[in-house]
Amino acid sequence: MGIIWSILFLAGGLLVLWKSAELLVDGAVALAHRLGISSLVIGLTVVAMGTSAPEVAAGIAAALRGAGDIVIGNVYGSNIANLALVGGLAALINPITVKKTTLLREIPVMLIVALLLWPILNDLQLSRPEGALLLAFFLILIILTIISAKNKTHSEKTKRPAPEKKAFTIKKSILCVTAGLIGLALGAEGTVRGAVYIGERIGLSQAVIGLTIIAVGTSLPELVTCIVAAFKKQYDISIGNLVGSNIFNTLLVTGIAGAISPFGIAARLIGADYWIMIGISGLFALAIIAGRLIINRIEALLLVGCYAAYIVYLLAFSR
Repeated sequence: MGIIWSILFLAGGLLVLWKSAELLVDGAVALAHRLGISSLVIGLTVVAMGTSAPEVAAGIAAALRGAGDIVIGNVYGSNIANLALVGGLAALINPITVKKTTLLREIPVMLIVALLLWPILNDLQLSRPEGALLLAFFLILIILTIISAKNKTHSEKTKRPAPEKKAFTIKKSILCVTAGLIGLALGAEGTVRGAVYIGERIGLSQAVIGLTIIAVGTSLPELVTCIVAAFKKQYDISIGNLVGSNIFNTLLVTGIAGAISPFGIAARLIGADYWIMIGISGLFALAIIAGRLIINRIEALLLVGCYAAYIVYLLAFSR
């Protein structure tokens, strides 16, 4: 691949990402309205699952190679990038309003799920039963989310305004969501391929490329989706995507990988790396509380700054 093709891959991938994210956000919001459920629920489920697909694929591939450190490192790194980098950049564009119920329910669940990894990984091993246990928790949360959405829909049915005549049909909404998710996967692949080649040509080491380009690459779907949602002021999609993706990464990615092939991990992954992920998760919750249910630009700068500090930490202690 020549440098010209690499630049074209990078530019084309970014364009596909942006347009696909617009399709996904518009389709998801329209689908939520048509089904009579909140955009938050769609963000927590459909959008989060779709944007977490790269992490799932990477986790399965790493588990089959017995690379447990890559599986868990990807989960930690993606979770940190989602909240600190993606959440911070989205809030810099437009301060994100968070519902009180989200702060009291979904975000604590995200924190509890992350803390659940500590007793499971403390022996530096992930067995098939433990992987199955994580998947069971994941299924329970999905079922509870669906039941909660149905109950809320029933209680608020009379309050919800009728859909506009020009709103997407359910079929068109599903097509937009599907096309958006496929486009995000293709766009992320093209962007990462082009960026990796350019990085190699300008002399970046494999370690730096892996810690920056590849790490951010698996979070590109979340990043672009949340930025587009921020421009459109679809805050529930942004928050739902961030929180849902982290829950999916922790339970689904780790659970599937462990169920497919048990693996061991390095001691550092239950040390500082783990607690940095927990700390960023707590900081994200505190940013919402400090802003009185709004992640404003000051908190956003703090989150992005923390991500920059995390990258410096990785570069300094990666050996």
